[in-house]
Amino acid sequence: MKREFTGRHMLAVLVVGFGIVVAVNFYMASLATRGFSGVVVQNSYIASQQFNGWLEEARRQEALGWQGVIGRDGNGRLEVAAQAIPAGAVVSADLRRPLGEPDDRQITLVPAGEGRFVTPEPLPTGRWIVRITVEAEGEAVRFQDEMT
Repeated sequence: MKREFTGRHMLAVLVVGFGIVVAVNFYMASLATRGFSGVVVQNSYIASQQFNGWLEEARRQEALGWQGVIGRDGNGRLEVAAQAIPAGAVVSADLRRPLGEPDDRQITLVPAGEGRFVTPEPLPTGRWIVRITVEAEGEAVRFQDEMT
């Protein structure tokens, strides 16, 4: 026995179909807005005025030749493998999660020999944005990387 497909049936199909699409879009939008604030700088005009200063600072840092490679050691601690950094340098890290619940940390790293610096405690697993600051001989160098 065949039933006739009427306008009411078509209306029900359209309402249910578009209802699903709208519901999924609202759900995805709510996830996106909770996970990332969208703020890169507080005031883009002020940031644009500081841009040339940032370039000059980057050139000065590059001329010093201090470099570091960010990673994890076998114990899950943040590790910076330093190159050409003077003895007695103070290495600190500002860490933050790029997504999800905010988790910001400021940690001073301790020397681990052979030009390596590590955090005193292991870090929780997951993605981190790591900003390293190296201070020595009245100079400061900053570099950034992501770590998982």
